[in-house]
Amino acid sequence: MRKLTSIFGLAVLMAFQACEGPEGPQGPQGPQGPQGIQGVPGTPGVNIVGTTYEAAVDFTAEEGWEVILEFPEELAESDVVLTYILWDEVEEKPIWRAVPQTIFFPEGPLVYNFDFTQVDIRLFLEGNIDFASLDDIWTLEQVFRIVVVPSNFPDAKIDWTNYEAVTQMLGITDSDFQKIEVKKKN
Repeated sequence: MRKLTSIFGLAVLMAFQACEGPEGPQGPQGPQGPQGIQGVPGTPGVNIVGTTYEAAVDFTAEEGWEVILEFPEELAESDVVLTYILWDEVEEKPIWRAVPQTIFFPEGPLVYNFDFTQVDIRLFLEGNIDFASLDDIWTLEQVFRIVVVPSNFPDAKIDWTNYEAVTQMLGITDSDFQKIEVKKKN
């Protein structure tokens, strides 16, 4: 019985192999599909316009160790704001770190942090350390880059804390960052 099954299986296999004929004519071209995101294969067409800003700020006691930056255009309610601080430069290449960013001193932690509304972003220092005791390198001329991720951004597997990955995903270059100024408190 086993031999009979094997012979029958071999005959069926040979029969299906012989069922191939000549290729037919090519059909008409289908409609154009949606445009994907540049550099991201397999993504559907989505109109993504990431808005980007850059600001150099000073954190001072007079301003309560915070600064407020007004967005030139109001954000959509569901937009998300990502913020990065220029941490270092290695061989003239900037190193950006996601905010919040914490530094531990013997006196206590220093945290660069932010919050935002549809019209502005507040950058501020927090922690248990006496900010006035900090060297100017920690408080003056701090450069931040702000990336507004539109609400219609497709689901993507990306590390949002990775500046290079985010800018590559959104097709952002250094020249895309608009300079914005600090809004003085009244």
